[in-house]
Amino acid sequence: MSLAVEIAGVRLKNPLIAASGTFGYGVEYEGLLDLSLLGGIVSKGLYMEPRDGCPTPRIVETPSGLLNAIGLQGVGAPAFVRDVLPRLARYDTAVFVNVCGDTVEEYAEVARVLAGAPGVAGLEINISCPNVKKGGMAFGGDPRMTHEVVAAVRKATRLPVIPKLSPNVADVALFARVCEEAGADAVSCINTLLGLVVDVEARRPKLAFGTGGLSGPAIRPVAVRMAWQAARAVKIPVIGIGGVSSAQDALEFLIVGCRAVQIGTANFVEPGVYARVLAGLEDYLGRHGLDDVNAVVGTLRFPGEGAEAGSEG
Repeated sequence: MSLAVEIAGVRLKNPLIAASGTFGYGVEYEGLLDLSLLGGIVSKGLYMEPRDGCPTPRIVETPSGLLNAIGLQGVGAPAFVRDVLPRLARYDTAVFVNVCGDTVEEYAEVARVLAGAPGVAGLEINISCPNVKKGGMAFGGDPRMTHEVVAAVRKATRLPVIPKLSPNVADVALFARVCEEAGADAVSCINTLLGLVVDVEARRPKLAFGTGGLSGPAIRPVAVRMAWQAARAVKIPVIGIGGVSSAQDALEFLIVGCRAVQIGTANFVEPGVYARVLAGLEDYLGRHGLDDVNAVVGTLRFPGEGAEAGSEG
């Protein structure tokens, strides 16, 4: 039984990837689980220079979800290459790096730094963070700027380029197509939904930044719908993200056309979630008489339809 998948020429032993911002740089989870169990890891977002992020409080729980405004705190790309990548090299897992920038030029500069670093499998381009005042949604919410950023990163590196799409747009399929046209090798879909939680006694936002990004099981149906729309719109692979905490959750994304899935908020609750989800995937394949997880990808059918309604790629 094979759980191996391929994303933009990168072979993953299984379709489970730790999502950016929820798994630190990966090394923080050493001792909690075997990182080699994962198909891949996406690092916290990196700018060229270290970044402090937003003031506290940064996180508040909501029913079936989590609202955060971390603000892309990070050590900076040079420090990551120097201090973190050598530690990750011990593990048999693909390392993707989440790339950030306040300007198009900074995205390209970070990409160039990482392009020459050993052990980087690909770059996830963060053009969709809702918790920063510059960059983020300023790029991911404008098709022209999305194209400009992705094209600049594509020019700066030969590594796979994987833009992370925002759900806070009217037409996610449009942005997926723009990324493909600009040279992206895959897309991650979706980032967090913009939300607001109010302290009713103080009549103020509970997060110091005000608004924040909503993640967790509460957003999964929205994420699955958007991932399905993106997968139908492009030929490049789609990586599904949003509320995955079980094999059934992961299968929803695979069935609608995603080639792999990222697990985010569940890392805070159950760091060992990967072993349970992998066991569930194997059980599903066995029950359905399948020997390859790729046989599930893009097999969504609507009532009354004879053709598949999943991925066209």
